Amino acid sequence: MNLDVTIRFEDMAPSEALANDIRRHADKLLQFASRLQSCDVAVRHDAHRHTHGNRYVVRIHAVMPGGTFEAGRPSLDRSHEDAYIAVRDAFDALRRQLEDHMRIRRGEVKRHSAHETLASE
Repeated sequence: MNLDVTIRFEDMAPSEALANDIRRHADKLLQFASRLQSCDVAVRHDAHRHTHGNRYVVRIHAVMPGGTFEAGRPSLDRSHEDAYIAVRDAFDALRRQLEDHMRIRRGEVKRHSAHETLASE
């Protein structure tokens, strides 16, 4: 199954190599969430950091039955001066969200009853 991936380069020149890397990361998400329907990825420079280097911000919006997921935020360290690391980190964050969602759907995460919650307070 192919995942519908939309890639936008905002205020920067498009890079086919980076787009291919994004598609590779997106396809790997299907291992964790086979029902994933779409993945919208936006890549841009963090405009507020020019004196400290051009950092990349990668935002991902993914949709599957039962939920939508958002990942990606500006990094405070210098690692996101490399676009490929910014992409990797954003997809890692999204993967963790999808894994948690799938565990809950499969019932692998114990939900606390109201009685247990009140007793612990």
